[in-house]
Amino acid sequence: MVTPPSDRVRVRRKPERGHYDRATVEAIIDGAIVGHVGFVIDDQPYVIPTAIWRQGDRLYWHGSVASRMLLATAGGRVCITVSRIDALVLARSGTDHSVDYRSAVILGTAHIVVDEAEKLAALEVFIERLYPGRWATLRPSRPAELKATTVLWTELSEASAKIRDIGAHDEPGDETWPTWAGTIPLTTVIGDPVPDAYVPHGMAAPAVTLEWSG
Repeated sequence: MVTPPSDRVRVRRKPERGHYDRATVEAIIDGAIVGHVGFVIDDQPYVIPTAIWRQGDRLYWHGSVASRMLLATAGGRVCITVSRIDALVLARSGTDHSVDYRSAVILGTAHIVVDEAEKLAALEVFIERLYPGRWATLRPSRPAELKATTVLWTELSEASAKIRDIGAHDEPGDETWPTWAGTIPLTTVIGDPVPDAYVPHGMAAPAVTLEWSG
């Protein structure tokens, strides 16, 4: 097992489920669309869901310059979590029901992307990771639009993953209790595209790439 980068992200409950290698953490992030950003304003904690993406050893998110979350987190400490439920776990007692999952926790400092070219490059990665080839088809962003958009990032240097993939686990002797036990897999499904009213008839929808789909 790789040593955790800090004691703050060490998995204490069920430590055998902890993973600290970068590849595992990155795979969980790369398969997600949404992460939850935790921050504190005036001693009050908040957790806000937002779209995330990774570029190298940085985790990015973005939003309006008027966003309270972005204003509060810039330059401050954040805790970002990413999770995916792989299966519902049904046991033979209520307290042993669970879920199989993959999750990651990232601690870091939020940095604002100031350079306009760097901001555009980060937004391009955001689009291209989900819709390969789409960036080149889009109207160029206007200066006012870029000015109204804040892009932030934090390093992945202090992160850990936790994975449960053991299925149902009953207490000794419960195996003979006459009820169904096992797992019910959950998947993310990409549906059929629905064009808006201005799309020309017959124009193909962009392909969508999502590692966790299916």
